Amino acid sequence: MKTTLKFMLIFFICFGYAQDNLTYQTPPKEILDLADVNLAPGVQIDSKAENMVLFYRNQYKSIAELSETELRLAGLRINPVTNIGSRTTFYTNLKVKKVSETEAKQVSGLPDNPRLSGFSWSPDESMIACLNTTRKGVEVWVLDINKASVKKITEANINANMGSTIRWFKDNKNLLVKVLPSDRKPLINTSVAVPTGPTVSVSDGTKAQNRTYQDLLKTPNDEFNFEQLARSELKKVSIDGVMENFLPANMYNGVSFSPDGEYVMITTIKRPFSYLVTYRRFPSESHIYNASGNLITMVNEVPLDEVRPKGFMSTRMGKRSMQWRGDKPSTLVWTEALDQGDPAQEVEFRDALYEVNAPFKGKPRLMLKTMQRFGGVEWGNDNTAIAYDYWWNTRNLKTYMFNPSDANQKPKLIGDRNYQDVYSDPGNFVTSKNEYGRNTLEIDGSKLYLMGDGYTKEGQFPFIDEFNMKTTKTNRLYQSEYTDKLERLNSALDLKKGKILVRIESQTEYPNYYIRNINKKDDLEAITAFENPFKSIEDVDKRVISYKRDDGLDLEGTLYLPLNFEKGKKYPMVLWAYPREFKDKSSASQSTTNPNEFIYPYYGSPIYWVTRGYVVLDDAAFPIVGEGTDEPNDTFRSQLVGNAKAAINAVDDLGYIDRNKVAVGGHSYGAFMTANLLSHSNLFAAGIARSGAYNRTLTPFGFQSEERSYWEAPDIYYNMSPFMHADKMKTPLLLIHGVADNNSGTYPLQSERYFNALKGLGAPVRLVMLPKESHGYRAKESIMHMLWEQDQWLEEHVKNNDETIEKREEKIKN
Repeated sequence: MKTTLKFMLIFFICFGYAQDNLTYQTPPKEILDLADVNLAPGVQIDSKAENMVLFYRNQYKSIAELSETELRLAGLRINPVTNIGSRTTFYTNLKVKKVSETEAKQVSGLPDNPRLSGFSWSPDESMIACLNTTRKGVEVWVLDINKASVKKITEANINANMGSTIRWFKDNKNLLVKVLPSDRKPLINTSVAVPTGPTVSVSDGTKAQNRTYQDLLKTPNDEFNFEQLARSELKKVSIDGVMENFLPANMYNGVSFSPDGEYVMITTIKRPFSYLVTYRRFPSESHIYNASGNLITMVNEVPLDEVRPKGFMSTRMGKRSMQWRGDKPSTLVWTEALDQGDPAQEVEFRDALYEVNAPFKGKPRLMLKTMQRFGGVEWGNDNTAIAYDYWWNTRNLKTYMFNPSDANQKPKLIGDRNYQDVYSDPGNFVTSKNEYGRNTLEIDGSKLYLMGDGYTKEGQFPFIDEFNMKTTKTNRLYQSEYTDKLERLNSALDLKKGKILVRIESQTEYPNYYIRNINKKDDLEAITAFENPFKSIEDVDKRVISYKRDDGLDLEGTLYLPLNFEKGKKYPMVLWAYPREFKDKSSASQSTTNPNEFIYPYYGSPIYWVTRGYVVLDDAAFPIVGEGTDEPNDTFRSQLVGNAKAAINAVDDLGYIDRNKVAVGGHSYGAFMTANLLSHSNLFAAGIARSGAYNRTLTPFGFQSEERSYWEAPDIYYNMSPFMHADKMKTPLLLIHGVADNNSGTYPLQSERYFNALKGLGAPVRLVMLPKESHGYRAKESIMHMLWEQDQWLEEHVKNNDETIEKREEKIKN
């Protein structure tokens, strides 16, 4: 007995957690000066390019904000005190300016400590409605752009838990608003409530293969709380604050006015709820009301959507993607599957597009059938519309030009391409606001216009093309000629006059907005003048390097040299990447990195470490290719190692690094990549893995771009799981994870169990769990601490570690 107790004591001493109870730390000054800066404002410009609104926000939330009450129900994260999404990004200040003027005006009348969100332009673009979140709840405010002033029009009684919170009436004087219902019942405190019985789930034998969603309903108490939080009353509220009843309490989800403003489509959520899928797949009904709130008819009824055929391209039966046709006053359009929603069925057409006109009680009219899964439509007029379909398994995208008034007229196939082939991307069709305020195709006689990113083998040159609808030929109207800057074509303001909104930047020039006249050479008008907040690294040497994998695949990465770089000196390196799957080598090898992009060290970036004496290879290409019948993941590990080896060799050949001192890191699937590389190669001195998944058997019905289930491809799941190979891991690994991660598959349990396995097997590993953080980190305290952890790890295990690759190889063998 004494021997047994002694053994158990030793066991728990050896295998228990060794806790470091730290308070939040901050990184070194060099990093802090880049991480803690004021951001330039966001920008919105009206469709006529007359007025501009500047939106200011704090770069981070505080840990106190993330610690506010939060309920996680059916895929939603809600603050039940304020009744708005608990992870909402808030803006703290507004300014307005005439595009033609230099100075912006401070908006007057803002509330104390504003937390603004949910911005919505009025139909005539003279006002913007928005939400302001107080400690007690959510209010509606309205910004008068010409007066540069705001006013509150409701009390803090708005329900913003499910979106579609405010919608403008066509008259520009009233809004349709979701208000907390007067009969809302108190929520159940599930942490102290006494259960009335067990939770029982039942399968009737029908296959229901779903991803591992988080934040699902789990108990009847969750169902009750979800319903209370989802219920609203719809009220008509004038811009003067007069509130009228519109519709009684219900679980309102979508609210959408017809283009002419005469009708509103309202979607409500129904029971039964599900413990397997999020609220977006709960039963629902869609009804049409007139602008006075009188019921016209029900237009859609959707049952619980738990069970679908296997495959990423599966969908449900019945009407889906129901929306208003933008070029008509009040016409509904929707899609229906012609293959039972089953991608395994061999059919000529997968989907059909239908329409019905007001009063929405006539027989639906077929408009178009698509060979693949319907992907969207851009409306033009009675004779012209553009539709898309796609198929994930082949990465194919088809573009059709069709006559929406005549289904007997065969659609013209004007595009048929691999959507991962960026060099062949023709761009997006240009749209403009029509008489109803909806964006529809810019049609000039027989011409349409295309605006594209312009990736080529020689570099990136964004463009505008004229598209002839009769010949389907294009004529180039404009192409950016910059070789030392990046010009992004934001939107077409008036193509007849040649005016477009562009954003121009360079490595050291902060992105700013301009109006360019493509009809006049060098006609460029600056409309913003934001300064570079990251001047401490404006002299860093940045370049895009190209290199080859062992199998000849072309790769690239963005290389940054340390500040105060000395030629001939060898430096440690941080390699940061994210794997991407491709179905052909040609697309995988294309260059999509522009060396002229502004150097922007956002919170998750490795760029900070150029200030600490590291070479950084960021966005290193890590393609995983599976051509023909082969799937990318069939050779995942070997391709992963091949990508890493090629990247290190390329930088080493330039003479910049000590290849004994290379670290690898990544976030999410990049963390999964990192753990695999450390388990199956000796290339790295250390790794940093943030918010990853490490045991693929915990995501058995597919993950990332893998649609085969565990039972169909057990070897793939086993071989790709770092957890299954924890006994091979001898390289120091820093694991970081948000305690409240909401991403499908990356449960915090993934990092905790992987840490336990590595610690139990004697691997050098550190686990940092960030309180309150989701899949992406938001609190300033968390992010500063994360940067401190990463810096400490790199200093100890990379820069100041003298272990050679040969020693690492020997350690792995032993």
